[in-house]
Amino acid sequence: MAAGRVLAAPVVADRDYPPLARSIRDGFAVRSSDSGPRTIIGEVRAGATFSGSVGPGQCVEIMTGAPIPDGADAVVMVEHTRSDNAVMLTDRMSQPGEFVNPQGAEARAGDTLLAPGVRLLFPHIALLATCGYTGVSVYCRPRVAILSTGDEVVPVETPPAANQVRNSNAWALAAQVAQAGGLPTILPVAPDEPDATRALILDGLQYDLLLLSGGVSAGKYDYVETVLGGLDARFVFDRVLIQPGQPLVFGIAGGRPFFGLPGNPASTMVCFHVFARAAVQLLGGETEASLAMPLMRLTAPFAHKPGLTRFLPAHTSPDGLEVTHIPWQGSSDVAAIARANAFLVADADRPHYDAGDPIPVILYA
Repeated sequence: MAAGRVLAAPVVADRDYPPLARSIRDGFAVRSSDSGPRTIIGEVRAGATFSGSVGPGQCVEIMTGAPIPDGADAVVMVEHTRSDNAVMLTDRMSQPGEFVNPQGAEARAGDTLLAPGVRLLFPHIALLATCGYTGVSVYCRPRVAILSTGDEVVPVETPPAANQVRNSNAWALAAQVAQAGGLPTILPVAPDEPDATRALILDGLQYDLLLLSGGVSAGKYDYVETVLGGLDARFVFDRVLIQPGQPLVFGIAGGRPFFGLPGNPASTMVCFHVFARAAVQLLGGETEASLAMPLMRLTAPFAHKPGLTRFLPAHTSPDGLEVTHIPWQGSSDVAAIARANAFLVADADRPHYDAGDPIPVILYA
C-alpha cells in the first residue's frame, strides 16, 4: 500500500476528467436559450448515454453524473420543475453551463496531477485509483538509528534502581520517527564511557540519520560531542535559544547527519519535533517540511521568564480554538507531557499573556 509513502515519480492524467461533460444535479438537460414548456424526449442516468439530440423546446431527464446530451448546455434542478404529460415546466431561466461539469474541467489528459515529493494521503490514493494506477514509485523510508546515552538509563523491561530511569526517550523517538515517515532502530544504551560510546556512534552512522539522546550538555561525563569531534564531525550548531532543549547539537559525521538531543524527555521530544522531524521528512523525499503552529486563545493568564522561546505542555479544546497550559514539574515530567496534546510556544520577548490572547501551538499529531 502506497499510503503514507512519498511519491518518487509524477502522476499524470490518463484521460480528460471528466471525459465527457456531465450533470452535477438531478434534473433536466436543456438548451439555455429556450424558455417555456419543454417536451421530455427521454432520460439518461449515470453510466449511460443518450443517443439522440436535444432540439428547440425539448429536454432530457438527467441524473447526477450522467453525460450531457448533444444539443443541451445546461441543467435545471428537479426541485425547480414539475412534469405534466411528458412536458417539463419551470419558471427558472438557465445560464449556459449551469450545473454542468465540462469535459476536462478537472484535468486534461497528460496533465501532471501529483509531483514527486508528496506524501500520499487518502485523497492522493483516490486520485491514483481514479487514474488507473495500480502501483507507483515511492522513496525508501529513511533508516534512523536512535542511541540513548547515560549510565542511569536502563532498558524498559528492567526494573530501575532509585538512581536509574527507563529508556523512555528511545521509544518516544521511535514513535516520532515512524510518524514522520522513517524506519526507527533502537540501539543499545551507550554508557558514560568514551570507547563504548564511540563504538555505538559508529554503528549509528551506518544509518541515514543518527539521533542521540543525552550526553550533549556540559557535564563531566557528557562524552557525545567529544567522541563525535574525534570522528571529524562537522558541527553545524550546538545550542539553540529554546527551553526545553537548549543544548541541541546538529552536524555531519562520516557523511551522515546526526542530532544530539538533550536527555530530558520533554527536551528530546520538543527538539525532535521542531528540528529533527524535518530531516526525516526531507531524507524520505518530501520537498517541504513545514512546522504548523496555529494560533489558539489562552483560557487563562500565562507568564514565563523571557529570554528563551519556551515550549510547554498544553491541552487544546475539541474545536481547536482554545488552549490551556498544563502545570508541570519541568522537562522530566513525562506524566504531564502525556496529559497534554500539544506544546504552546511562548515568545522569548513576551513574559505575560492574558486570558483570550492568541498564542502559537504545536500539536503532537
